[in-house]
Amino acid sequence: MVRAAVLPAVGAPLEVTDIDLPDPGPGQVRVRLAAAGVCHSDLSLSNGTMRVPVPAVLGHEGAGTVVAVGEGVTGVAPGAGVVLNWAPSCGSCHACALGEVWLCANALNGSADVYARTADGTDLHPGLNVAAFAEETVVPESCLLPLPDGIPLTDAALLGCAVLTGYGAVHHAARVREGETVAVYGVGGVGLAALQAARIAGASKIVTVDVSPAKEELARAAGATEYVIASENTAREIRGLTGRQGVDVAVECVGRASTIRTAWDSTRRGGRTTVVGIGGKDQQVTFNALEIFHWGRTLAGCVYGNSNPAEDLPVLAAHVRAGRLDLGSLVTERIGLDGIPAAFDNMLAGKGGRALVVF
Repeated sequence: MVRAAVLPAVGAPLEVTDIDLPDPGPGQVRVRLAAAGVCHSDLSLSNGTMRVPVPAVLGHEGAGTVVAVGEGVTGVAPGAGVVLNWAPSCGSCHACALGEVWLCANALNGSADVYARTADGTDLHPGLNVAAFAEETVVPESCLLPLPDGIPLTDAALLGCAVLTGYGAVHHAARVREGETVAVYGVGGVGLAALQAARIAGASKIVTVDVSPAKEELARAAGATEYVIASENTAREIRGLTGRQGVDVAVECVGRASTIRTAWDSTRRGGRTTVVGIGGKDQQVTFNALEIFHWGRTLAGCVYGNSNPAEDLPVLAAHVRAGRLDLGSLVTERIGLDGIPAAFDNMLAGKGGRALVVF
């Protein structure tokens, strides 16, 4: 039995309780969690914005130590440090064949499996495959990446989603080039990672937009050169900061129709707007045909930072070891499992950066 935060039903409060976690079967690995990040995607799963089989143990950004392996596991052994990979690519679907592993059609198939049970015998599903909101979890070997040398295990949890997504949005999706101007909308965990990525890319001006004045210090520490409080005049302010042109690249990390529209409006003619935030079906973004022609901008979605975790994790680790990427600065709160509901509330209120569950 291990402690876990269980989502009993969509829209219901999380329940921290004991669950019965079986020994790993063939091809499976049991991991003791060191830390798990509280991501906005977990909130979206809990409130029904994204679908998940329930009851489930959420949490998909984590790192820990292997404690047991099942038959046929050869890539890891007990005692090894690992980073959880919530979206393992199958290698055989159409997207994988194109090299677009972040769009793998089968990446989330494991979320429908039963991986554990409550104390009363109720089946539990692993939210986004890995069920990181628990002291221990059992996952397929494909859901593990080796812990890079020199990276503290607790900090490494952030590499599993926030950093891969924010860094990838800048370097893979938007392809920010040295000297370009960038605007990042939203100063949460992903937004803070995107700011650091823009700085690493050599952006000449990095404008940050958020509703909270309290986040300015966080944003500037991550690389922001300008800080704008979100308002109906945001796009105009950003054009004023960029010679009336707009930024070369806008990265939207919020997932609201109004913010996506503002990010588009703040991008220069011929620039790129990259949407990272996950919005609901009710969030409708409207454009007219003439402006699409006239502005010549590119609007693109971004899934998991358009990253290949196996290839990108060593790159990120090199940035961390060189001091270019500061993982600890993304974390504004360290909590236990009981603190996850309050972390959800803080996200809804636009407070803080990343909350990290430390075991």
